[in-house]
Amino acid sequence: MALWGNNDNVTSTGTVSLTYSTGEVVGAATSFSSDLSVGQVIRFGERSGTYFGDAVITGITSETVLTIGSTAGLSGAAIAATSFTVSELPKYTVLDSKYSEASYGTNDSFVYGISTSGSQAALTSAYEVGTGWVGVTTYVDNHGNFRVKKEILVAMSGIQTGNAPVYDADPTA
Repeated sequence: MALWGNNDNVTSTGTVSLTYSTGEVVGAATSFSSDLSVGQVIRFGERSGTYFGDAVITGITSETVLTIGSTAGLSGAAIAATSFTVSELPKYTVLDSKYSEASYGTNDSFVYGISTSGSQAALTSAYEVGTGWVGVTTYVDNHGNFRVKKEILVAMSGIQTGNAPVYDADPTA
C-alpha cells in the first residue's frame, strides 16, 4: 500500500453515516466495492460547508459498508446522511493535528490535490501553488490581516482531481 496516490476524488456519490464506536461507515445510494480500496482516505462533509474530518479506510465489507481505522481525525459530531469524497491524499495528514478537524480553535487547514491546470490557474491569483499534495492554512495574523500559508507535502505531477474543485482562488469565499 502506497503512502499516497494521485487521485483527489476517487468517488463522491451518495451519502454516508458513521458509527463512532465500531468505525463502521454505511453508504446510501453509493457502491464502495467498485471504486474504493483499503488505504484510501474518506473525507466526511465538504470543505466549503460542514466538514467533519478524514479517516483511513481499513476494510470494505460490502458495497454499502466499510470500516475506518481511527476516528481521531474526526470532529466527534454525529455523521449521518453526510456527503463524502474518497481521496488518495497522503495518509499521514489524517492524524496530523494540524490538518485534523478534531483540533477545534486552530487555524483552518486543509490538504488539496493540485493538478497542473490548477497550478497554472493559481498563477493568476494571490494563492500561487505548485502541483502535488499541498497543505493550505488560512489564519488572521496579530494585526487582523488574512493570511494564507501553502506547504507542498508531496511534489508530483499527474494529480487527478475529477469533479472536485482543483483549488479555490479565494479560500475565504
